[in-house]
Amino acid sequence: MRAAATALRGLGVRPEERVVLVLLDGIELVVGLLGALRIGAVPVPLNPLLPAPDLAAIAAETRARVAVLFGERVGVASELAAGAPELELLAIAGGDAPRLPGLATLAWADLTGDPAGGEPHPTWDESPAFWLCTSGTTGQPKLAMHRHGSLKRIAEGYAREVLGVGPDDSSLSVAPLFHAYGLGNSLAFPLASGSTAILEPARPPTPALVAELVARERPTLFYAVPTFYSALVAAGLPEETFASVRLAVSAGEALPAELFLRFRELYGVEILDGIGSTELLHIYLSNRAGGARPGTTGIPVGGYRIALEDETARPVEPGTPGQLLVAGESAATGYWCRSDESRRVFRGEWFASGDMYVCSPDGFYTYLGRCDDMFKVAGEWVSPAEVEAVLVEHPDVLEAAVVGERRPDGLVEPVARVVAAPGHAIGPEALAEHCRARLAGFKRPRRILVVESLPKTATGKIQRVLVREEASAGPALPGRRDA
Repeated sequence: MRAAATALRGLGVRPEERVVLVLLDGIELVVGLLGALRIGAVPVPLNPLLPAPDLAAIAAETRARVAVLFGERVGVASELAAGAPELELLAIAGGDAPRLPGLATLAWADLTGDPAGGEPHPTWDESPAFWLCTSGTTGQPKLAMHRHGSLKRIAEGYAREVLGVGPDDSSLSVAPLFHAYGLGNSLAFPLASGSTAILEPARPPTPALVAELVARERPTLFYAVPTFYSALVAAGLPEETFASVRLAVSAGEALPAELFLRFRELYGVEILDGIGSTELLHIYLSNRAGGARPGTTGIPVGGYRIALEDETARPVEPGTPGQLLVAGESAATGYWCRSDESRRVFRGEWFASGDMYVCSPDGFYTYLGRCDDMFKVAGEWVSPAEVEAVLVEHPDVLEAAVVGERRPDGLVEPVARVVAAPGHAIGPEALAEHCRARLAGFKRPRRILVVESLPKTATGKIQRVLVREEASAGPALPGRRDA
């Protein structure tokens, strides 16, 4: 890390200057992140599998002069250089450096610096530290700007309070390092506790690969997203697969109660469902070990304050849906060059999450969906998350996404897109009966589309903006007008 820091200094990287990192999870990404932080620069880790135009657009937005690219994607170097005109130097990790007009290139391995590292730049908690791309579930990703103190805050809060991470722990995270969730799991928490991080560069990972890693490395902490837990349940892995894991964590989307129960029954491990965001860096609402309440996101993590408000920005009572607001010291300072968006969601000390929640009288929060995902049918609010949780309870269904679709007469009805579990076929009659027994009439999907997959972000979250765009003609569910 110190050698990387002095090497970056030798390339002329200055404090608060951005350094784009297009790298898979591995030592190169770790030393790139830490080396840039040490000299006061601002690392910007990007999803290394993004299409070249997307990488170029984000790199151009950062105005970075230096970027590091992993060797298997050297083919995008020309397009990256063309799309980010302020880029002056490209370092290739694990491959040969191509010759490009107007752009200096070199091999990352050839970068040499003083192993002693010299003195670190005098940063403090408020110093600019790193930028992270939002996941883009509701549109184009934005760059959230974080401070040096944020990494310390999440390690002192969630990692210590909820997980009790200690030096004897080892962590395996399906969520990658370029994502806020993975950055905490695989970097901040292990560094703060002196524990071990298991890094796997393969993207996307498979249940078989994860099972192999768990058997070989014996992690005590496992982090994933609901869609991956669903794949693990469907994979038919041996029941002892997760025997070394003392706690599993889920974030990114709400974990359906049925999936929590299936995983615990199959593998004997409790999943702690929580919610975090790129803007808050990690989880701020979470279930606790031994007291997880399936189907809920749990209670606030220490150091965070939570509020719910209605559409008029007034507080709501327990049992009433409202938008979730959160305040905490790990909050980003805003979005880079997105003034209007920053003013809309960063309201003084509060961040307006855009998530709809309801709080029980005893303080447990249940996710209802994104504010722009919620819709009314016959004057009643429908929570996509609630309907999806019922759909995935059916043994034939692996994943589900529900949106509100406007009919020709102007009324809105629930439409479901479902993915069949491996080896299963989805029967509309059986699925309709399943919903009829569990949901009020206005919540039941009026149409169902059986699809091979659902559009997702790189971190496994369903891209509902695309689901809404793609919801079109499909076979009607029986009982369409059954109330």
